[in-house]
Amino acid sequence: MTATPSQPYSPFVPCAQPAQPVRAVRAAQPTRPAQPAPGVSRAARDVLTLLALPLLAALALPAAFAGGGTRRWFGGRSESQRAEAQAAKDAAAAAFYELDTAQRDLRISIETITAVDDSPAARRVVSDFEALGRRIDEASQKYITAVDAHDLDRVELEASVAARARTELTAAKDELGRVKQDLDRFERGLAPLLGKAETQLARLAPAVERARQALLAASNALDAVRQSGLKADDLAARLAALGPELTRLNQGAGQHGVPETLERAERVSREAGAVRAEAERLPERAAETDHRLVSLRTRAQALTTRSGQVEPVLSELRRRFSAACWQDLQQVPEQTAENVRQAELKLKEAQAARDAQRWPDATSLLSTVRALLNHTDEAVSAAGDRLRRLNAVQKDPQQEIDRTRFAIRDAQRLAMSGRNTPDPRHARPLDHSVGRLDRAIATLEGRHPDYWHFLTETEAVRQTVARVVSQIREERGGPA
Repeated sequence: MTATPSQPYSPFVPCAQPAQPVRAVRAAQPTRPAQPAPGVSRAARDVLTLLALPLLAALALPAAFAGGGTRRWFGGRSESQRAEAQAAKDAAAAAFYELDTAQRDLRISIETITAVDDSPAARRVVSDFEALGRRIDEASQKYITAVDAHDLDRVELEASVAARARTELTAAKDELGRVKQDLDRFERGLAPLLGKAETQLARLAPAVERARQALLAASNALDAVRQSGLKADDLAARLAALGPELTRLNQGAGQHGVPETLERAERVSREAGAVRAEAERLPERAAETDHRLVSLRTRAQALTTRSGQVEPVLSELRRRFSAACWQDLQQVPEQTAENVRQAELKLKEAQAARDAQRWPDATSLLSTVRALLNHTDEAVSAAGDRLRRLNAVQKDPQQEIDRTRFAIRDAQRLAMSGRNTPDPRHARPLDHSVGRLDRAIATLEGRHPDYWHFLTETEAVRQTVARVVSQIREERGGPA
């Protein structure tokens, strides 16, 4: 059916239209007068008819009273059939317009869906709507043909002609009604797709506006940072890269599609928001970088001082304990000096990056310096800690022995709790730990005890016992 001029304008690309027959203007009229004779206008014929009626009546009246001739009586059944046919014509016209209105409304819904959704389901909807359009055209053509075939305003309308007109117009109305029912069912089936499309359309304008506002806020934040003396060239480049995206947003969904425009608006909002956040944090980041440079430089100087204490510690370890107790620390002084040298070099590079306001480079270099100093600190501390622990165990090894045996006995009691015999999975590692402790104690005998081996063995025994305890508690549902 052809859309009327009052059809609402849709900003989207319309779906494919089915072939549409041309409607006769007379289909929009409930009745129409009889066709004028060739060469005589309708108005002239009406005048002639009015002038001829008195004359015909005068000629017919004597013959009627004389009882001669044949007379034709118009009225009665003919007029009743004419009225019924006219009623059928009016009902068919109402069905025609109702179907036409429903089709126009549904076409707007189809255009809404196709503007948003390019899925197979949406393409199937377009195909089904085209098929319905062809059925609507066929039903409409049947109605127009029935209207054109019968002039219900003709004066000498036979009852049989009126009855036939009523039958054809009623059939046309029924067919229009059936197609309208199919159209209504089709429209109800569109509800999920139409709801989704309308939701996306409702999100479109706010999303685009948010993207514009996010870009404006990022630009303002960048201007404020530059006024404070910071360059922020990388942020400016990131913001400039969003310029073409704003152009596409301004071109609208009609050119780029609703889903693509929504995705673009959300991406622009997200990236512009990130630029704004980094720009606003840039002064704080600069101050933090300056603080870290000073702090790490001070720490490197302190480690240089501490590293000078490693050699005296190693000298004492060599003098009082066997080689096994200190030989793994031999390289600490050289490693410490090298690490401090590398840290100072990286600090200079970080300072240059900060001066050039290359913030990612400065941050990365400072992280490298921190890692180097942490490793150096651990190595320097290890030498002093080794001497302290060896002094303690040399003075009183029994304290370490008692500590380890207590851990083993505590684990054994837990393993036997609520049982007559321990679980072999728990008993075996605990028994092995007892033997391992005894062997470690045996290494203390002799002229040059290996105290460091003793300490590492007792530490390993306690770790094994702790794993068994954790396993038991986990199996029994208690706290680990």
